Amino acid sequence: MRITRPPLSTALVVAAIAGASPAVAAEAPGQDKAGHYSFAVIGDVPYGTAQQALFPQWIQEINAAQPEMTFHVGDIKNGSSTCDDALYQQIKGDFDTFRNPLIYMPGDNEWTDCHRTNNGAYNPLERLAYDRSVFFATPNLSLGQNPVKLDSQVAAGFPENVTLRRDGVDFAAIHVVGSNDGTQPWAGLGDTVPRPEQLAAEQSRMVNAIAVVRNTFATAKQKRDRAVTVLLQADMFDPTYTPAWSDISAFQGLVQTLVTESAAFDGEVYLVNGDSHVYNSDKPLSAGSPWLGTYGVTGSADNLTRVTVDGSSNNNDWLRVTINRPGADHVLSWERVPYVAH
Repeated sequence: MRITRPPLSTALVVAAIAGASPAVAAEAPGQDKAGHYSFAVIGDVPYGTAQQALFPQWIQEINAAQPEMTFHVGDIKNGSSTCDDALYQQIKGDFDTFRNPLIYMPGDNEWTDCHRTNNGAYNPLERLAYDRSVFFATPNLSLGQNPVKLDSQVAAGFPENVTLRRDGVDFAAIHVVGSNDGTQPWAGLGDTVPRPEQLAAEQSRMVNAIAVVRNTFATAKQKRDRAVTVLLQADMFDPTYTPAWSDISAFQGLVQTLVTESAAFDGEVYLVNGDSHVYNSDKPLSAGSPWLGTYGVTGSADNLTRVTVDGSSNNNDWLRVTINRPGADHVLSWERVPYVAH
């Protein structure tokens, strides 16, 4: 959500490959061994009234393709529209039309940025509480017409942090957002520095998100699973700009955790995010990546592949991800599926 980038050419069949430059989309041929379990990923959608009108049709297109489940990696509105109750209720109604389970992670547009005047000058923490009341009213259960049971951090106050396991892949959907994980000042409320309660909330949220990641890796090791997939809203490695430390400082602990846990895991690791709106696939934590120095972390993770999904004005497709059968070159492969409705 921070920037606008020119669209990339559409590549329909994409998979992770080793050695890709962190600043260049990594593309590879599809797997030669057909998988048998697929899921969808979308994010930064719907943006604005035109997309809100199209969103129900896009959901039906995803339903028709019959993925086993769908992940929404955050931002159910754009950054310049109001954060009124009716919008959340409208999107919840749309989410209820997903035929199979939907797992949603909050994005910054629906709470951290609601302090903006054109968003209604709300208190962001109040909007987060409302978001949770709408989308996480039934803890440990996904959304959608055929919900699935999830393990969540509801006892710690974070029902949106959830895990599940499918076909040898362990999933962690965590609440980590742009706007430096919600630590930027609430300028719309007259603030020039973050409020103490704002920083305390972020610290607690990040500590718990990191705990979910560590527990997910521990489960994957104990079960001898093939891959770990972490999904979140924030693009912590946007390849199109050099960030100020004040834009990314809150992510350092999570980045170090991803490096440490990935390096100690024998399988593959996938990090899926939205936030920057343009499809990208790279290896931001591999040996030699400049992001290691940017974050000041130790070690590297050559087995971690990051994927950013299209969003905002680039909402022309959804990402279909396949869990390949054992023996394929990679555990996951994916393709961008264009929407028919425009």
